Amino acid sequence: MVRIGEKIPDISLQAYHEGEIKQVKLSDFRGKWLVVAFYPADFTFVCPTELEELADHYDELRELGAEVISVSTDTAYVHKAWHDTSPAIKKIRFPMGADPAGVACRAFGTYIPAEGVSLRATFIVDPEGVLRAMEIHDNSIGRSAREIIRKLQASKYVSEHPGEVCPASWEPGKETLKPSLDLVGKI
Repeated sequence: MVRIGEKIPDISLQAYHEGEIKQVKLSDFRGKWLVVAFYPADFTFVCPTELEELADHYDELRELGAEVISVSTDTAYVHKAWHDTSPAIKKIRFPMGADPAGVACRAFGTYIPAEGVSLRATFIVDPEGVLRAMEIHDNSIGRSAREIIRKLQASKYVSEHPGEVCPASWEPGKETLKPSLDLVGKI
């Protein structure tokens, strides 16, 4: 399983994107920040609420220099069918990755073998392909696009300002911290 500070694996996935089924590799997103949003399955209850919220904030994420890819264990054809029939999912303009064999889910540590689906999880990857933030939780709990954006902003800030750290609930414009050199390594 990939860990914070490590490069993510260069996995290739079929994806439904811009009306087509195509191949995408995670390395295709190098040079940009990347939000990878794993979810359990299409045609479910919580997933469309999250994906619609991500779609509603997609332009803001792109303005921050990020791309988004959602990933479930459904096939790209199921993604297309869902996109064609759901008003919420029709809003999606980012690639919807298909991981029916669970390769990406296993690499990121989100796979539930007994169910054949992914846990609900978000990974923020820097432009060099290094994992900077992650959140994995129970499938009954939906995530917040606003919080994903906040974590992306914090990740970008500390990347651009070495030696500074962001305190709890930090948002752009708020004060950051500069840890004392004698405390580094003790936190």
